[in-house]
Amino acid sequence: MTVSYTLKVANSHFGGFSKLLFRWKGSIYKLLYKEFIVFVVLYALLSLVYRRLLTEEQKRVYTKVAQYCNHSTDLIPMSFVLGFYVTLIVNRWWAQYTSIPLPDQLMCVISSNVHGKDERGRILRRTLIRYANLSAVLILRSVSTRVLKRFPTMDHVVEAGFMTQDERKKFESLHSDFNKYWIPCVWFTNLAAQARRDGRIRDDVALRLLMDELNLYRAKCSMLFHYDWISIPLVYTQVVTIAVYSFFAFCLIGRQFLEPLEPGQEGDLDMYIPLSTLLQFFFYAGWLKVAEQIINPFGEDDDDFETNKLIDRNLQVSLLSVDDMYQNLPPTVKDKYWNESTAQPPYTTATAAETLKPSFLGSTFDMRMCEDVEQSQTVEASPSMPRIQTPLLSRFFTAASPAVSIKNFGRGSRGHPHLRRSWADGGFPSPYPNRTEDPESVARIEEEEMEDEESRDSKPAMPGSHSVGTQLLETSEIQRKELPLIQVKASSSDNIRADQLEALEP
Repeated sequence: MTVSYTLKVANSHFGGFSKLLFRWKGSIYKLLYKEFIVFVVLYALLSLVYRRLLTEEQKRVYTKVAQYCNHSTDLIPMSFVLGFYVTLIVNRWWAQYTSIPLPDQLMCVISSNVHGKDERGRILRRTLIRYANLSAVLILRSVSTRVLKRFPTMDHVVEAGFMTQDERKKFESLHSDFNKYWIPCVWFTNLAAQARRDGRIRDDVALRLLMDELNLYRAKCSMLFHYDWISIPLVYTQVVTIAVYSFFAFCLIGRQFLEPLEPGQEGDLDMYIPLSTLLQFFFYAGWLKVAEQIINPFGEDDDDFETNKLIDRNLQVSLLSVDDMYQNLPPTVKDKYWNESTAQPPYTTATAAETLKPSFLGSTFDMRMCEDVEQSQTVEASPSMPRIQTPLLSRFFTAASPAVSIKNFGRGSRGHPHLRRSWADGGFPSPYPNRTEDPESVARIEEEEMEDEESRDSKPAMPGSHSVGTQLLETSEIQRKELPLIQVKASSSDNIRADQLEALEP
């Protein structure tokens, strides 16, 4: 049975995880104690041989070998190899659980769209959901040892009621070299099509919804089959196993107590029990055993999936949904809050303190705004004024050279000459008052604008161009008159002169 300790960690408190260390079922102690005993026994034997049986010359040779082994452990990237491998295994483990087919969505669609209170309608609904459960049983027999022990042959499947004798004959008459878990799904589709022709499914939309849910159900069965078929590459598992075993083989020799080679030389502290090495074995070897346990969660370990319980639950719930609950509705009445404008469910004494907490209305709800009245006034833009499109590249050049932004601003608003007034001539104030403009850049921009105007004037006038130009000038004058007066409030050190304010007025 799966070990669940969710209730024990519902609330964080002092020593919450510490209490879990004393549980045996599903624990790391139960999983690792045999390997741990073997490692401790081998370490103790080597220590006794070194301390009692070796001569001084042999101890010198052993010391050099032990130092070499101790340095070699640093060359094995245990944390990287094991960490990436276990992460891959855990992701695969959870993905396999989410791929287990559950009939909940399918049974709701069958109950609501396959109609008929008579015996024929009841048979249709129960048969459809039974085919879905049969497909799940067939695929779980192929991947789970627990389910295979429960249904070792097709006779057991028939005896359990998932399949009739006639269905078994048709199932076995279809010869295929591959797994035939998909056959009940095909029976499902044919029976649903027959129900549509008989009017039990009233429209094609309901039939389409039923087929979509069946395809999702069948896809999960297929994913379980492929997870069982395509394993994590064997070479990766072998690399991780060899890395762990070789690391602790070096530790058996390199982590022993060593006497000093030279007389009078200070030696290491003689600890008969190497606590740090044993903890390291507990962490790394335990990590490997965790991966070994959950790499195939359809076995019989303590934390493997309880597939037999899932089969029982799915069959019982799905049959209740499509049969006993079909159009078996409680009476619809006015709810408790019918005459209340705001519904407020009651609290118990244990949860009454939660009513004192204010509701969360957003992270900026309590943000203090600026008290300046002018900053809170609404400014409406003129609808006749087109929006100026500033090239993306010029936004980055604005901070480096204001002249570039003047050029783009002027070209983007050639229809409005009054908007192309340069900052140096008393127009808009510069957003960078402490930054001087580049005279060469401004002169180059003015030359380019003059060339554009000359090229435009040199073009031959087309018929009707005089009237068009007059209309453009009149439109420009009207837009200039409609422009709102926007006053700019600056600091005392950067007050705008009176002539600049007059230039800003329309």
